[in-house]
Amino acid sequence: MFKRFISYYKPHIRMFTLDMVASLLISVIGMCYPILTRKVFNDFVPNANITMILIFGGVLLVLYFIRMLLRYFVQYYGHVIGVKMQAQMRSDMFKHLEELPYSYYDEHETGKIMSRMTNDLQNVSELAHHGPENLFICGFMVIGSFVYLCTINWLLSLIIFACVPILVAISLIMRKRMREAFTETRKNVAIINSSLESSISGIRVTKAFTNNDKEIEKFEKGNVQYVKSRSKAYKAMGAFSSSTNFIMDLFYLVCVVAGGIIAITTDTFSTADYLAFVVSISLFISPLTTLINFVEQYQDGTTGFKRFLEIMDEKPEKENPNAIEDVSLQGNIEFKNVYFSYETKANILNDVSFKINKGETIALVGESGGGKTTICHLIPNFYKVTSGKILIDGININDLSFKALRRAIGIVQQDVFLFNGTIKENILYGKLDASFEEVVLASKRANIYDYIMTLPDGFDTEIGERGVKLSGGQKQRLSIARVFLKNPPILILDEATSALDNTTEIMIQDALNELAKGRTTIVVAHRLSTIKNANRILVVNAGVIVEEGSHEELLSLNGIYARLYNLQFRNDLLS
Repeated sequence: MFKRFISYYKPHIRMFTLDMVASLLISVIGMCYPILTRKVFNDFVPNANITMILIFGGVLLVLYFIRMLLRYFVQYYGHVIGVKMQAQMRSDMFKHLEELPYSYYDEHETGKIMSRMTNDLQNVSELAHHGPENLFICGFMVIGSFVYLCTINWLLSLIIFACVPILVAISLIMRKRMREAFTETRKNVAIINSSLESSISGIRVTKAFTNNDKEIEKFEKGNVQYVKSRSKAYKAMGAFSSSTNFIMDLFYLVCVVAGGIIAITTDTFSTADYLAFVVSISLFISPLTTLINFVEQYQDGTTGFKRFLEIMDEKPEKENPNAIEDVSLQGNIEFKNVYFSYETKANILNDVSFKINKGETIALVGESGGGKTTICHLIPNFYKVTSGKILIDGININDLSFKALRRAIGIVQQDVFLFNGTIKENILYGKLDASFEEVVLASKRANIYDYIMTLPDGFDTEIGERGVKLSGGQKQRLSIARVFLKNPPILILDEATSALDNTTEIMIQDALNELAKGRTTIVVAHRLSTIKNANRILVVNAGVIVEEGSHEELLSLNGIYARLYNLQFRNDLLS
């Protein structure tokens, strides 16, 4: 893990080196004050040498000005290095996420993935900047100041150093309590955010059922718990701060008492030495405290980097190294003895075999969970079959590159996803290099052009997050326009009209019929009336194709399809 973390410094090695040199100079300059103070009071004050005192004061002023510039450099460029490393990690993670298989997103929540890309990498960025700086500057200051203190008076230095374990022990104990308290606080913040998101998203339901008071009660419960946990965290923080400051005060107390006794009982410890020692104590204690506090930042940073590596170590989608890229698929599809199981669920498909000829429309019907959508997901190779083969134009889909395979397939689903942007940008997603004329033609063929023209900004209208400003039918027609623009030979319609009202469904169905012309089309339909004209209908039950034929043929069998159709027809009459 350490080597992989260090690798992100390589592009910035020159700036990082300068940052470390600047940090070293800051530490060296920090050591100058007690050294010069000792010189002034040991030599220039007893000899009344005002000129040298002023010269040394001037030298110290110049050094402090240089240290100011060095601190600016370290603060600015050090953080820039951290941010650039964070950006590179974020870029690497995003690229890797784009390459992960469909199944990864079945098992991992979007919010948690986003948390790793934002919060975790922010902690890594802070560690990347402050880690080497703290270790380098503070380590040098602790060692350097202790050595210098020993040159002044080794006995008093050892007495002071003997107090260090007490400071370290108390700091670590208090820091642990504070970390636990703030962890609890973050959990309560997450609860509040979750409650807030749920309440705001469901505000219409709340108003419809007049349950405002219930939502307020739920929110206040989390809010009160947050206050309690936050109070506990501040209590721990107060204990940590007061305890560590008390120990630091003890350092000065020990310095005064022990130093006074040593000054009285020996002739080698002058008043100037004593003053320099007192001044130098802060140079020893402050970086020591910083190092103790750095432990938590190190833990947060390393934890964040481990969580980053967990995603980076996920295996991406694998395609055949000799995969066929340059091919124009026509749309002949064949399933040969296909078996499929998810990691968490076995026997989704069992020995499924069927053929679809170029330009033919087949429908997949059956009860929920039977395997219809799984068949649709296997054709673009979103999931790997457990055994068996799927062929397109006689070529095993595993021998095709993902790009060659998926550019030949258009998918229209029930749950339409639109990106935050304009209508034009969302249609262009089907073919990024398409002309505006092609976009207009696609919108007309999808029966959405007339609506677009009623909008003040036309194709440049912003649709909001996930198309929140559009109705379900308008979203669906935009997704159809996107597929018209892509113009693939294979079309998959997965419950594309099941969530629409009858009037909108008729309009969408007309667009889908136009879209399906000349293409190999697989339709998954809940409403059986919409697939009566399919060339063939496959009835999928418990992962097995149990019936196959035209609408009339399946009705005559008086089997599962006939039962489903008659039940739905009766419900339609009752409604």
